Amino acid sequence: MHASAPGPDGRFTEVADRTWVARHAWLDVNVTLVEGDRGLLLVDTLGSERAARGMLDEVRRVTTRDVVAVVNTHEHFDHTFGNGAVLARWPGVPVHAHEEAAARTVDSGRTAQEQYAGQDDGTDEHRDQHRDEHRDEVLATEPVPATVTFSSVAVVDLGDRVVELVHPGRGHTAGDVVVRVPDADVLLAGDLVEESAPPSYGPDSYPLDWPAALDFVADLLTPDTVVVPGHGALVDKAFVADQRGDVGMVAEAIFDAASRSVPVEQAAREGEWPFPERTVLEALRRGYDQVPRAARRLPLV
Repeated sequence: MHASAPGPDGRFTEVADRTWVARHAWLDVNVTLVEGDRGLLLVDTLGSERAARGMLDEVRRVTTRDVVAVVNTHEHFDHTFGNGAVLARWPGVPVHAHEEAAARTVDSGRTAQEQYAGQDDGTDEHRDQHRDEHRDEVLATEPVPATVTFSSVAVVDLGDRVVELVHPGRGHTAGDVVVRVPDADVLLAGDLVEESAPPSYGPDSYPLDWPAALDFVADLLTPDTVVVPGHGALVDKAFVADQRGDVGMVAEAIFDAASRSVPVEQAAREGEWPFPERTVLEALRRGYDQVPRAARRLPLV
């Protein structure tokens, strides 16, 4: 692991040659900056235009080069809501994403805004206890989707170095992208890998496909690769292997329980799981939807 790991203060820290990571306390999300002769590649853009403007000011502390390309690792608001702020500062800059992610960015963002709006039921007590301090800036942000899409593999040319964009398959979403900086041996995993919380099995996740996606990611890693998760501290190949084992265990248990028509709550209660109950319930509900009806049978007792 690089000696200078970023803390959750939003400041860019160099983790490899001309590759900086800023870990932000809000949602513990990571933003990455890669520099080449042509300029900067920015990977993910935070959860609001306001937050992104502050992050772009921090970019200027690191380098005077301009952003020449952006990548969204997937469509969720905490990785895409700063797209508009970047384009306001550097009009016309291409924003790259997988085609599925780009197609779902606006709808996914609107869903997140509805959830933030629902934090306020109009009572002072509710506002004090449950309102996220970033609520208003999330609601004020206009979701902006990527402008350049791909289905499998793409490359961003930064002049003296290239950055590879790869869709390893469905997992956290249908449009996950990992970003590889080959000459620096750095891989940005998006939310396929999380360090500060269990993997997030949302309603647009694919629990049964996730293990294969991580198998693909693992094949891109060396023992020395710096892996930047979507959230949390830097990790390595061994961490990815461990998380792949956990999501693989979850996928197998989901398929088994769904095939035997075990109710979700019963499966969560009776199984041995590597994650907390809330995460397990989310994984089961989404995973049951993936198991083909032909694979299910009535319980024998």
